[in-house]
Amino acid sequence: MVALAAAATASALPKWSELDDYSFEKYIVDFERSYCVAPSSDECSARRGHFEANFAKISAQNADALGTWKAGVNHLTDRSPEELLQLRGYRSDMLADDEMLAVATPYVPTNSTTASAAAQEVRRTLLANEIARENGIDWTTKGATTAVKDQGSCGSCWAFATAETVESHHQIKHGDLVDLSPQQVAMCSPNPKNCGGTGGCGGGTAEVGFAGIIKAGGLASEWTDPYVSHQGKNQPCKFDIANGTKPVAAAKVISYTKLPENEYAPILDALSHIGPLAVAVDASAWHLYESGVFGSGKNGCNAEHPDIDHLVQLVGFGTDPKLGDYWKIRNSWTPTWGESGFIRLKRQKENAECGLDTTPMDGSGCEGGPKTVRVCGTCGVLYDVSFPLMA
Repeated sequence: MVALAAAATASALPKWSELDDYSFEKYIVDFERSYCVAPSSDECSARRGHFEANFAKISAQNADALGTWKAGVNHLTDRSPEELLQLRGYRSDMLADDEMLAVATPYVPTNSTTASAAAQEVRRTLLANEIARENGIDWTTKGATTAVKDQGSCGSCWAFATAETVESHHQIKHGDLVDLSPQQVAMCSPNPKNCGGTGGCGGGTAEVGFAGIIKAGGLASEWTDPYVSHQGKNQPCKFDIANGTKPVAAAKVISYTKLPENEYAPILDALSHIGPLAVAVDASAWHLYESGVFGSGKNGCNAEHPDIDHLVQLVGFGTDPKLGDYWKIRNSWTPTWGESGFIRLKRQKENAECGLDTTPMDGSGCEGGPKTVRVCGTCGVLYDVSFPLMA
């Protein structure tokens, strides 16, 4: 994936402990920004303002002695609130399209005798390897995930999370890890009822993505349909799927499963015994994150009124001896963001916090959907979770 971030690598970025005398002038050097060639320009002034507003939040978070996470500067620190919104663009499927429902498969616990043969086989393999779910799991160490990617300025997070989760489940079933095409998912997935947004850079859902892959007959590799929407512009679908011109499938999906909303146990079960999951979250404060276990609070997620607006891949869970239980999540904001492209999110085993998304049409609603939705877990992570079933 071509990165839109600065030339600085993750190892070269200043850490949170090195920011005491950090300045906008140092930032534009570290990230090779060229907009201040004329320091009095409107863009230079605007970028300085965005930087200073974000840096104040970074400093406040790092001054919290009881905080479980640290904030840091990154390629997003000089972006406006509107530009940060473009990084998300997820809207939850609350008014399902009939065609999507037709290819969905109900959730069945993997320890049930009625679970699919594939699910039972995966569970047997994992248990044979002594992977106990309460001890944690990390699919990135098991060869089931590709490298962290970069969606750029396009609101295609939903397509990235969809393609990444298909990559993982294809590898788990077939042993073959292939970079698949988020471009195909974003631009070729029908969404006649605008479930989750307008598609492409305008937002969508994993359910839309999985159904689109099924209709297309499979998902192309990244190399045959590369990602070209970094700048935030929709592109025509490369294939005329309706008239039979379909991609050469590097992976095939036959169905998908949507887990019960706001329930902890099914997520832990599926993540432990089946594979990584596509999850919806409120990522409105994630641009500040550098390291640690991210939670709710003044500079974190809004527990009372979360706004689900981003789709990511849940790849593991565990317990930090100092910071507590966490979910491990892969983002699509380049490997220079967070912990090498990942974030650890506070995992609440019991009595997970729940809040009311009062503006679902701003970022988590569909046409004709409910006016409010109840979402649970840190940043709403338990609300909307799904995974594909592979051919």
